[in-house]
Parts: sequence; C-alpha cells; structure tokens
Amino acid sequence: MRVLAVETSTEYCSVALWQEGMVLDRCERVGQKHSEVLMAMLDDMLREAGVKLAGMTGIAFGAGPGSFTGVRIACGVAQGLALGADLPVLGVCTLQALAQASGRDKVVAALDARMAEVYHAAYERRDGAWFAVSEPSLCLPQDAPLVAGGGWFGAGSGFVAHGAQLRERYAANIVDIDEQVVPQAVAIAQLAAAQFAAGRGMDAAEALPLYLRDKVALKTSERGQ
Repeated sequence: MRVLAVETSTEYCSVALWQEGMVLDRCERVGQKHSEVLMAMLDDMLREAGVKLAGMTGIAFGAGPGSFTGVRIACGVAQGLALGADLPVLGVCTLQALAQASGRDKVVAALDARMAEVYHAAYERRDGAWFAVSEPSLCLPQDAPLVAGGGWFGAGSGFVAHGAQLRERYAANIVDIDEQVVPQAVAIAQLAAAQFAAGRGMDAAEALPLYLRDKVALKTSERGQ
C-alpha cells in the first residue's frame, strides 16, 4: 500500500510518501508560499522514490483547522491529483496529526488560531489507535476543555501564543510541553494509512476542509477592545 500526503495548514509545507510502513518526506518552512513550492516538492519526492501517482492507494491531506488559505491549498491539490489519477482521498485533522507528531500517548493539542483563540483537542492513544477525549474546537485558551488525570503532554503553537493561560488551565494535568511541534505530512500519512486500509477513503469531490471558524479577522473597533 502507498499513501501520498500533503500538509499546508501552518507556515510549513510538507509532503510524505508512506510505503508499507516506510516513509519518505519533504518539509520546508515557507511562510505563505505553499502554492509556489508544493507541486515541486511532490514531484521531487515521487521522482526520488521512483513511483508514479497512479501507483498510490490514496491521497491524504491535512484538513485543518489551521490557516484558511493553507487548508484550502492542501484540499484542492489532493482533490486535483486524486481526480486525475482516479484515487480516493482522506482529510486528516491537523490536531490529531499534531498528537501523532508529538510521539506521546496523552496529548493536549493546541494551535494558535489568532484573534486571542486556539484550535484545541485532546487525544489519548490506546492500543495503537487515537481516541478524542476532547473533540476539535475553537476556544479561548482560558476556557479550553479540561482533561482528567495527569501525564498529559502539551503540543503546538497555541502554547507559544497563549502559554501562560494554557499552563494555568492544565496545571494539574500537563507534565511536559513541546511548543515547536507542528502537524506534518508524515503524521498525516501514518494516520491515513490505517484509514485507507480499513476502506475509509472517499471520492475526491467529497473532500472538505475543517475550518471551525467562519470569521477570519477582527474589525478595527474589535482590535481596539
């Protein structure tokens, strides 16, 4: 089985190829230039692997939440490639990918959502599978859903932007934090491989981003407040 994955929901642009448990990937911090570099990264990786797009089992993408433009790019590229090669697709939540990338089993995942908010979810890995203790949501850091017990690990840029509030919120739960871990295509590919193996791929036309927010900017009066 081969899974191609793309992830562009943050300032990083990454692609990965999962082949029977082995992963080849590319990742670069590009700011807002994802559309300029993504296809070249994909072509370079496939050429190195010596495989064609038609040889994929499916294509996975980071569905969000994250940058509005970024998640649309990943979704659109995955759809276009899948339609052209007649392949199924899968959207993977970037917060779950963040948990996967952390290497821990109990993860409070938080991405900076700007406008004083975070994209938040909490996951626990049991018998190799992730379970959502708290489903993905958009919230103020001081109102982030609580988790039970200790041994939790904090991951993501939300702990950079709102570290004080999140640390206070989870003072009784979190034992360590990695503020720098980001969702990447490697984690997207790893999570999607199990889903494709279970036959959960979908038609490319059905793929949708996960936004969680409709409003993308504050009004001038709101910024003043």
